[in-house]
Amino acid sequence: MTAGARLAGAGDALAGAAVRAVARWATGGAVAVVEGRPPGTASPAPEVGDRRRRPDRPEVTVAVHDPAAYRAVLLGGSVGLGRSYAAGWWDCDDLVALLRLATRALPRPGGRLDALAGVVGRRRSRRRDRHDDPAADRADVQAHYDLGDDFFSLFLDPTLTYSCGIFETEAASMEEASIAKLDRICSVLELGVGDEVLEIGTGWGSFALHAAGRYGCRVTTTTISDRQFDTARRRVGAAGLDHRVTVLGDDYRDLVGTYDHVVSIEMIEAVGWRNEERFLRTCADRLRPGGTMALQAIVIDDRRYERAKHREDLVKALVFPGSSIPSVASITAAATRAGLQVVGREHLGPHYVETLARWRARFGENRGRIAALGYPPELLRLWDLYLAYCEAGFAEGRIDDVQLVLSKTDQRLVDATAPTVHAADHVHAG
Repeated sequence: MTAGARLAGAGDALAGAAVRAVARWATGGAVAVVEGRPPGTASPAPEVGDRRRRPDRPEVTVAVHDPAAYRAVLLGGSVGLGRSYAAGWWDCDDLVALLRLATRALPRPGGRLDALAGVVGRRRSRRRDRHDDPAADRADVQAHYDLGDDFFSLFLDPTLTYSCGIFETEAASMEEASIAKLDRICSVLELGVGDEVLEIGTGWGSFALHAAGRYGCRVTTTTISDRQFDTARRRVGAAGLDHRVTVLGDDYRDLVGTYDHVVSIEMIEAVGWRNEERFLRTCADRLRPGGTMALQAIVIDDRRYERAKHREDLVKALVFPGSSIPSVASITAAATRAGLQVVGREHLGPHYVETLARWRARFGENRGRIAALGYPPELLRLWDLYLAYCEAGFAEGRIDDVQLVLSKTDQRLVDATAPTVHAADHVHAG
């Protein structure tokens, strides 16, 4: 064994001891760390069961197959966690429970341990210095959404809605929940026949098809994902809605014209925190006087926003480059400066826990079919972890999902400070 190998082995051993010590601090459950994979046995399989059957105090087993996983997690945080899991260095019999326990162990915002963690564990986003760069934004969006329609269709419901559903009953299917969410947006905007609607962030066309087909609206929708553009146009044609739906491949900054309503569903996370206000100003410019906007967004606790926007994490580094989660306060302040007033708000966090559980269960059921399409095992493992990571974040209240209704005001402010947000309106970390 070379000196370098011995040094690496010693480092792995120290990191392993540290990880085990942290695991013993788990509150609300227990984490057992075991090493190796006994001959002739398989590692714990990815868990994709019903989250409602998990005990309140889960007992989780983590099987470490390569000691390098310890250093990856200890030094890399969630990014190291993602890379080491994708590489097959460790497995767990309940990923969501493990990640929920890990989330509970994080320092509460504003405390001394939180400040220390910010200094010791700082990992800057690779996009921190990027300002207005439409070409890079397009590349980032395509890196996520252009994985392939077959990939997404094998875990999304038939509407191909890639955003939080609303489960009006426990027995509701994922498709019914997606339709209920689309109906909720159409309802709060009071959409009707002949209304002209601009949607920024087409996805695969579910909202445009729903609003045009069921409410008689004329919808102009835009996406900078090449695959989504092609699929949405094909679906619009198949539905016979070409006369009501126009699909564009334009960046939001290049849009022109005015509309009665603007809709954007979980797209603001892709614009980056530096462009948050520009995005909302564009939305205000596209609205006619008295027009309204429905904005659905994944948001982070206001108290964690400033630090989170500068830090790299599993999602930014490995799944959706260039993304940045806003907060309710950051959206409200930027909207005020842009000439928009928040006039309605609904929190959907619990619905996202169920949405992600359904997506992940279907992802697991179709894992073989996805692999047969040529997707590498590392990508499948990463997405399994990604869906579990997001579910845990929503379940523990670290992130939330909100539907905001914004109304165009008569004036735009040059500058404004963030409005007071009462404690009841915060997304509290567990």
